[in-house]
Amino acid sequence: MKLKDVYPLYLNNKAVQPNTDLAVTDKFTGEVAFRTALATPDVIDEAIAGAVRAAPAMAKLASYEKRDVLDHCVRRFTERKDELAYALCVEAGKPIADSEGEVTRLIDTFRIAAEEATRNYGEVQPLDISPRAKGFMGMWKRVPIGPCSFISPFNFPLNLAAHKIAPAIAVGCPFVMKPASLTPLGAIIMGEVLAECDVLPEGAFSILPASRDGADLFTTDERLKLLSFTGSPGVGWELKAKAGKKKVVLELGGNAAVVVDRDADLDHALARIVFGGYYQSGQSCIHVQRVIVHEDIYDTFRDMLTAKVRALVAGDPKDRDTFIGPMISQKEAARLKGWIDAAVAGGARLLAGGGCEGAMLEATLLENVDRKAELYVEEAFGPAVILSKFARWEDALAEVNDSKFGLQAGLFTRDLHKVLEAWDELEVGGVVVNEVSSYRVDNMPYGGVKDSGLGREGVRFAMEDMSEIRNLVIRRA
Repeated sequence: MKLKDVYPLYLNNKAVQPNTDLAVTDKFTGEVAFRTALATPDVIDEAIAGAVRAAPAMAKLASYEKRDVLDHCVRRFTERKDELAYALCVEAGKPIADSEGEVTRLIDTFRIAAEEATRNYGEVQPLDISPRAKGFMGMWKRVPIGPCSFISPFNFPLNLAAHKIAPAIAVGCPFVMKPASLTPLGAIIMGEVLAECDVLPEGAFSILPASRDGADLFTTDERLKLLSFTGSPGVGWELKAKAGKKKVVLELGGNAAVVVDRDADLDHALARIVFGGYYQSGQSCIHVQRVIVHEDIYDTFRDMLTAKVRALVAGDPKDRDTFIGPMISQKEAARLKGWIDAAVAGGARLLAGGGCEGAMLEATLLENVDRKAELYVEEAFGPAVILSKFARWEDALAEVNDSKFGLQAGLFTRDLHKVLEAWDELEVGGVVVNEVSSYRVDNMPYGGVKDSGLGREGVRFAMEDMSEIRNLVIRRA
């Protein structure tokens, strides 16, 4: 399979080729894979104006019309699944099996949104709670919030874009989207499919790769009513400070922890932790970064995990035997390599990996990492996992909470009382039992607390953020 040499951007539903200024590389070879157009501030301004014009017509689309658009996307993405997976493998360096899995999730997300498009319910509310309200009744419905701004990241360029685009269509919001400049092709293909839908009013969507310097309007423009950003905490909180009066949803970083209690099924826990810690080279905000193991099983667990990590196959992501592909750039690999080296210099023991060549960082496992080290405190966002041990369950929960992040946590235990205690005590957006923190189903509420963000994704929950309540009060004569 071969990608095209040049791709357009999408402005007000139409393919436009003003330039070929953005060169996108094959993340394994480092060579330019294709070029695409880069939106200037004038183009972004035109797209926002188009979204404003489209908002009334989008809000009036019938539920079945929105459902039909989303069903069309499901069909076309299914027909083009091999193309989408290959494009993702090239532009993100994601192993082909993981790329195929992300295409499946893209399709799932649009399918869920097609169903939710016909479930935008309200309520009838009794108001006669006191004599002064006798004879009054109330009801409320949800209406689209208006033009939305979406900024998506490089690591899941299909599914994380889908978690913004699909709910927007389902609820009836026009949008402008800035995909990550490192991985814009997935969103561009989504734009190509949406452009096949004549029912969408002109201006319903724009897909606009743009440089960070030229993309300020995505955040600051007051015509936009919501900003949904997925990316790094430093950028996300900065954007929130600049966003003005619009609603802001942030899905940011994490350094997720997994607790393995002494009653856990070790074979199952090991297999899932290897996956959660190293799939797509650890470049996920809920990748398993910290593994906290009961002291009674620690030595056995450590030795078994070390052997499994050392056996992981690294190489060309287009090869089906590859589990560890490149990180998104040599710069990011060098950054994490520096954190690993600093942790070792500070007393950590390197159990596996640690080597780096270009963007290829070996699957790395360490123990005894100082809790003030960057590798412990910050988001690794790469194939590095830390081991530690605990004696008491409450100590394990405290260690999970010993983080400025709070996205998701995993627990491996058979004790329901411990599960319920963790659900009460852990400062995270989600607790996943007998599974790793990396687990997500696309209809569940997903998001974090503390520095991990604001709001929740998951189609129905994103639709709530993209809509607002409109109340009606009736005095019965």
